[in-house]
Amino acid sequence: MRHFLTLRDFTKEEILEIIDLGLQIKQNLKSGIYNGELKNKTLAMIFEKSSTRTRVSFETGMFQLGGHALFLSNRDIHLGRGEPVKDTARVISSMCDMVMIRTFEHSMIEEFAAYSKVPVINGLTDSYHPVQLLADYMTLVEHSAHENIVAAYVGDGNNMTHSWMMLAAKLGFELRIATPKGYEVDAKILSEALEIAKESGAVIKTMNDPKEAIKGATVVTTDTWTSMGQEDEKEERIKIFKGFMVDDDMMSLAQNGAKFLHCLPAYRGLEVSEEVFEKHSEIIFDEAENRLHAQKGLMVWLDKQRSL
Repeated sequence: MRHFLTLRDFTKEEILEIIDLGLQIKQNLKSGIYNGELKNKTLAMIFEKSSTRTRVSFETGMFQLGGHALFLSNRDIHLGRGEPVKDTARVISSMCDMVMIRTFEHSMIEEFAAYSKVPVINGLTDSYHPVQLLADYMTLVEHSAHENIVAAYVGDGNNMTHSWMMLAAKLGFELRIATPKGYEVDAKILSEALEIAKESGAVIKTMNDPKEAIKGATVVTTDTWTSMGQEDEKEERIKIFKGFMVDDDMMSLAQNGAKFLHCLPAYRGLEVSEEVFEKHSEIIFDEAENRLHAQKGLMVWLDKQRSL
């Protein structure tokens, strides 16, 4: 049995296998073919953080695969009333076939997985957002932008940045990360990614100059400057992140035809300009849709691992 908590735990071949499976399932859907790969299976979805794309994509995906998804907020279950995580894990995993959790502390999902009898998927923690990176890379494959990637991440050193580091380290491409001073990536996660990169040949660079990061890039990406739980820092962050908005001048430094990705929600006039967002809106919303298809590939793949 395998859990999906971070891309660190998967090989390059496994990551690509999951994405290929998602693309196959997506093509089947477009052709009107429903194979019911997870017929009569149940996914428990535990949300301690609210969501649009995560909720809709997992619930819709499970339905399209022939299964059923249960939405469980921390107000609906005893986890939010003080029951130990390990007890909740034992109970839910005895009744459901798979669990997706969207929460704050990464240690919470690690503890849940340690006591779970079924696969656990990280729908987002403060440390990682691996399901988003499956969708991001799937989108680059569909747009023929996955060869010889030079990716530039501009913004906060957050869970998205950490997941981009792990994807680059596993797949072996170049990633440049530009953050304001004091908002760099987690040093431990960076060290882990650099160690993995020695095997794959990936190049991972961190810096504080966004223009240096974007120069010559084939893919540019960013995220909100203020994540959930940081709302009281918003005004201060807007001041500190001044100069990190991806606008036309920034994008002009990238290679001709460079792709721009955003995991959404996007705050125009902050991390990205209205002009850049709308110019690249087609690929951004393909990226959003691919949360559905990449996660279906992941769930089917995890289910198959249980039967091996």
